[in-house]
Amino acid sequence: MWIIIWIVIMFILSGLKIVKEYERGVKFTLGKFSRIMVPGLRIVIPVIQSWQRVDIRIKAIDVPDQDAITKDNVSIKVNAVLYYKVADSKKAIIEVEEFNYAVSQLAQTTMRDVVGEVSLDELLSKRDAVSKRIREIVDKATDPWGIKVESVELKHIELPEQLKRTIGKEAEAEREKRAMIIKAQGEVIAAENITKAAKTLASGPGALHLRTLQTLNDLSSDKSNTVVLGVPLEMLRAFEGVKKEKQK
Repeated sequence: MWIIIWIVIMFILSGLKIVKEYERGVKFTLGKFSRIMVPGLRIVIPVIQSWQRVDIRIKAIDVPDQDAITKDNVSIKVNAVLYYKVADSKKAIIEVEEFNYAVSQLAQTTMRDVVGEVSLDELLSKRDAVSKRIREIVDKATDPWGIKVESVELKHIELPEQLKRTIGKEAEAEREKRAMIIKAQGEVIAAENITKAAKTLASGPGALHLRTLQTLNDLSSDKSNTVVLGVPLEMLRAFEGVKKEKQK
């Protein structure tokens, strides 16, 4: 008698299942879908019923390096990360086998196809748009599986070594071009300022002489300098004026 009671108790206990908050249970009765088990303590009758646990949290899939050819025939390697979650537990179990693997394979093929639709420049400059395009295609294709794709992010784009060197040379040439333009602009501004200063000194009587004295004062502060003193133009003009007066 006690043996029978013990067997019944063990039979009941073996049918008790705990579904966590971030999970859903897909229950089958005699092989047919019965219902979705929500979080809490649930009963699954052994032999007659079975169930599968489904994690409904957002998952990240690392899409490995894929060899792809861009629209302008450049061979590259590209990888990405895809974020998705199970929106319909019933479809995820019934409609597709191993939905994790299926989503990963679909993401790989879709990424290669989308990369082939754009040029290399577009891929490098519009990475967000390419990622959005991949997400839209994968999300639409996985709708019958009960999968919701949250986002796709391109992680790395590996370029051929020769192309890397070419891009590096172009970038260096562009930097040199900008440096020459900035230098030329600086020289133009400096020339304009020198011209303005020369006009100011020429228009003011004695201004050039004062500037000469200021320069001599600056040079005298350093004893190692050798100063060659020139006669200011104003003094020569003064001597010329005196000489003309004597001739009269």
